[in-house]
Amino acid sequence: MRKLYVGNKNYSSWSMRPWVLMKQAGIEFEEVVLRFDSFDADSQFKHAIGALNPVAKVPVLVDGDLVVWDTLAIAEYLAEAFPEKQLWPRSVADRARARSVCAEMHSGFGGLRNHCGMNIEASLPEVGARLMKEVPEVASDLARIVQMWSGLLEAHGGPMLFGAQFGIADAYFAPVGTRIKTFGLPVPPHITAYIERVQALPGVKAWIDDALAEKDFLPFEEPYRTRR
Repeated sequence: MRKLYVGNKNYSSWSMRPWVLMKQAGIEFEEVVLRFDSFDADSQFKHAIGALNPVAKVPVLVDGDLVVWDTLAIAEYLAEAFPEKQLWPRSVADRARARSVCAEMHSGFGGLRNHCGMNIEASLPEVGARLMKEVPEVASDLARIVQMWSGLLEAHGGPMLFGAQFGIADAYFAPVGTRIKTFGLPVPPHITAYIERVQALPGVKAWIDDALAEKDFLPFEEPYRTRR
């Protein structure tokens, strides 16, 4: 049985991506949750995950003797291992576009990621409102997300970004939807509707339910507040 190593479900956005992808696609796996005690080199988390991969980060997929780390590498491996699941779109052009937006998420949106960390159990609209006023990068990243999702939904007719099926691109942006909700970031109704559709999917809802059940407040993950 393949194993997927993930961090705290409330906070670990990169872990969420392959987990919800596999869950929604019906790809069997055993999850192993490694709690974030800290990210210092001598932490239990770093020792545990560092034994599996040289960068000592989650997620990590272990499939027999093969160890795959980095979310995009895991997604590509799964797409090749399970071609019948059609995790990427069918057409060459759509696959190229889907890979482009995933790569954009992988390397970009630093303002949104750095200032609006994933925190599924929280409701922080006042923090979001302040960030939209004080941090231009957050507002510009949000505008790009709205532009991107709007264009893809219009081009492919929804309900997911590339048509009827939840795929790698939707999994890649699922944590962004939780950030928008947590921080009350202003988006048009059709974007809110897309977020709600994704979060209602069984594979995504299962992650969110687990995150809400964790009740594991980590102050170093939440620089914007020090207590519940």
